[in-house]
Amino acid sequence: MNRFRLHTALLVVLTTTAWQGIAAQETLAPNGIADNRLDARALTGARIYQPDGSYVEGALLIREGRIVGISDDDEVPGDFFRVEMDGRYLYPGLIDIYTGYGIPELQTTLRSGGAERLEPTSTALNANDAIRSYYRASLEFAPDEDERKALLELGFSSVLSHRADGIARGTSTLVTLGDESAGQAMVLVDAAAHYSLDRGSSNQSLPSSLMGAVALLRQTNLDATWFEAQSPRPFADAALESWARNRSLPQIMEVDNWQLALTMDRVGDEFETQYILKLGTDAYQAAQQLAETGAALVVPVNYPEAPKVEDALDSEKVSFADLKHWELAPYNLRLLHEQGIPFAVTTQGARKDFWRNLRDAVARGLPATVAVNALTVEPARMLGVEATVGQLTPGALANLLVTSAPLMDEGTVLLENWIRGKRYVLAEDFDDRRGQYALTVGGSRYDLSLDFEDKQPRAQLTLAGTEDEVRVTMALDDDLVSLNFVLPEASGPVRLNGWPVADGWQGNGLDETGNRVSWQLSYVAPLQAQEADDDEQADLTVLPSPVLFPFSAYGSETLPQRQDMVIRNAMVWTNEAQGTLLTDVLVRDGRIAGVGADLQAQGVIEIDGTGKHLTPGIIDEHSHIALFSINEGATNSSMVRMRDVLDARDIDIYRNLAGGVVAAQLLHGSANPIGGQSAIIKMRWGSTADDLLIDDAPPFIKFALGENVKRSTNPASIRYPQTRMGVEQVFMDAFSQAREYGRRWDEYDSLSASARRNTPPPRRDLVDEAMLEILDGERYVTAHSYVQSEINMLMHVAESFDFNINTFTHILEGYKVADKMAAHGAGGSTFSDWWGYKWEVRYAIPYNAALMQQAGVVVAINSDDAEMSRRLNQEAAKAVKYGNVSEEDALKMITLNPARLLHLDERMGSIRTGKDADLVLWSDHPLSVYAMAETTWVEGVPYFSRDRDQELRDTITTERARIIAAIARKGGGNGNGAQE
Repeated sequence: MNRFRLHTALLVVLTTTAWQGIAAQETLAPNGIADNRLDARALTGARIYQPDGSYVEGALLIREGRIVGISDDDEVPGDFFRVEMDGRYLYPGLIDIYTGYGIPELQTTLRSGGAERLEPTSTALNANDAIRSYYRASLEFAPDEDERKALLELGFSSVLSHRADGIARGTSTLVTLGDESAGQAMVLVDAAAHYSLDRGSSNQSLPSSLMGAVALLRQTNLDATWFEAQSPRPFADAALESWARNRSLPQIMEVDNWQLALTMDRVGDEFETQYILKLGTDAYQAAQQLAETGAALVVPVNYPEAPKVEDALDSEKVSFADLKHWELAPYNLRLLHEQGIPFAVTTQGARKDFWRNLRDAVARGLPATVAVNALTVEPARMLGVEATVGQLTPGALANLLVTSAPLMDEGTVLLENWIRGKRYVLAEDFDDRRGQYALTVGGSRYDLSLDFEDKQPRAQLTLAGTEDEVRVTMALDDDLVSLNFVLPEASGPVRLNGWPVADGWQGNGLDETGNRVSWQLSYVAPLQAQEADDDEQADLTVLPSPVLFPFSAYGSETLPQRQDMVIRNAMVWTNEAQGTLLTDVLVRDGRIAGVGADLQAQGVIEIDGTGKHLTPGIIDEHSHIALFSINEGATNSSMVRMRDVLDARDIDIYRNLAGGVVAAQLLHGSANPIGGQSAIIKMRWGSTADDLLIDDAPPFIKFALGENVKRSTNPASIRYPQTRMGVEQVFMDAFSQAREYGRRWDEYDSLSASARRNTPPPRRDLVDEAMLEILDGERYVTAHSYVQSEINMLMHVAESFDFNINTFTHILEGYKVADKMAAHGAGGSTFSDWWGYKWEVRYAIPYNAALMQQAGVVVAINSDDAEMSRRLNQEAAKAVKYGNVSEEDALKMITLNPARLLHLDERMGSIRTGKDADLVLWSDHPLSVYAMAETTWVEGVPYFSRDRDQELRDTITTERARIIAAIARKGGGNGNGAQE
């Protein structure tokens, strides 16, 4: 290559730009002279990238904006104009699959005041304003010149553009980034359908939670199917029409974290939909589970800023998980690749640092080929357009990126971006100018090194025979160069101007005395590589620390394993007929295999329980831990599911284990009369959300009564109901509607097969379905309650519809109606001694649990509180103090009785052969304030032990110190956003 060839890029652009217009849009009427010459060029002497990471050397043939093929340089057809690439690298044009380019800024009008807005707009759209599947980005897209140039200079030739607003966001459009009109730029008018769990600019109050958003997506999916089957349509709904139409497009779902990604993949499976999941840089924390979904991912490279740790007190506020994430996030793409997950990379959130961060991922072990493909062929495949963009293959658009060296190498310069065969020059090829030079000024000679940083020259002068360095100010373009520097002890600056010659530059100027001189700068040798510092010499491909499960404090590199074991000579609280006795307990395959003295067992772990107490694991019947959201604000939110918002990383799971808790019912809050469907979990610390769930646990739903429901503390609320009478009517209406809903389905199901083929099924309604499950005895009710009048009311409503309330929770006036509860068949899950925290609990007494038990009610002590849940053994002990309940019965209130209320007592709650090995080994009497859970097993797996806990504490202390030191070495941790 001619090191200092005259650069002709701009000339080529000028002479070829006129060839684009007619071919681009033939329907356009020419204004002036039309140029119909063939647009055929051969990019010769190129290294042409292939999807397998190899390069083909030769010529890339382009005709009329598309790639014709690849040929040897000496076999270029005669009608092609040759453009010399001089050994440069040619890549497919880059694709960003997640942008808002060219979409007008959303104009929103926020509602004023504190009252809810419950009604939709009056237009012929969906009943919920967050469902905007009718929106088409193609109808609003208009090229944005500043944004276009910014993306162009980053190397992108096409982007997927959508409006990130709403839960159903409508469709995106795939456009190229040339200086074209909107119509000319579009590759796909409707490229993909987009969704999220954020209601966006909708001013409606619903959904008000993540689980509400999931339920709305599920319901709208069902509605669209039903609506599509109606002929004629029963009403106009542009959103449902569009939803049904958009199903054939790629479906892109945006979520905030990997846990919600797994949730939404499962929701997609309900509707035979495979989402493309757009998530964040935390995906590596569940790479294996994400791989099992089969989903492709869209991932940014917006690595977190260094946490603020310069101040010792501030550093204590930074979580262990945040420190770990700062260190491991740059490995995100590599770890996803190692699990075989296809992914595309987006600039979202990291525009400024995009190339630095992506190349950093390559330095940390991501194969360069994978990184390139994540910007080219992978996003094209996701959209089904790999024959058009993303590869340099015949028939594809002539979108290509020209670079000075392999794309993922440090220092590689993006030189040219070709879009539909049109050439856009991004930068000069600095590689042919970097080097060591000899500078002669008059009769003096100096050594000069020339490098480039952010496309700007960086020159340094070394005085002959010394190591003294002088900074040189240098300005450089195609035709001219200027140098200015001041020599030590000189009377003035040296100022030189000149022009390029064969092996450098030459010209005239003024020396330090102001005398005119001639000068010459001649290339001598390549730049010498600088020695890397210790950090740079470190092997970045080695993970600095392992990924933990869960990714938080007290997480482990590997999950604990199930133990076959025998616990000998412990005081065993069986909760069975044999009572409490000194004996042995054998565990095999996660179940209790024997209870008795001197059990014979081979091949098991022997655990000495001498002087200790063994109890069934504690079960919290009423908890709200491990949830991303608690309340949905609809009057009847029976369609929401707490399983959709499980947070498996919540530290309260571990803290519960440390308090001997093995299971809990996670309930919806008490914001409305009819809440959501509960999730019953076991405390499998380190598992994913779905793995927390108890297989085949009976389904429950949360009801609520009292002040919370009628919103007596919120005078701005306009949501029905606002009185206790209205609350009763909500239940009556909901069950009446569910009964009618069931009747319609019964009529449909009774039709003959031929009649059903000609009759659309009734509309499925997730609210009515949940309520019907209650009427059919397939779902149990647990009801938040305080005042006896309302307790009586709800039992009367249930009996009117021929079902029973399973559990009254809180039930602080239960002692007043315990006989009625027993006759009805309702259990009571109460607090041990809460009172006085609001007006409707003014009659609470600490004898409540004992009095209900005496009346024949199955009584449990619950927490409703993350702090209380880890000392439920002490809460149960209060029943002994206040109500003279026996110690065994008190223990049953937090073990066997909640298992009975949850219909899980055949599996849990007592120590009996065949039951789950959910066990706690206590250091002392289990109802004592001095008792500590030494080991907590869930189905034979020791998810907590005090010995292991101390090891984890030591590890956390050591790891925190190490990572904080790493941040300090990088100059971060002072709140200035330093990154690594």
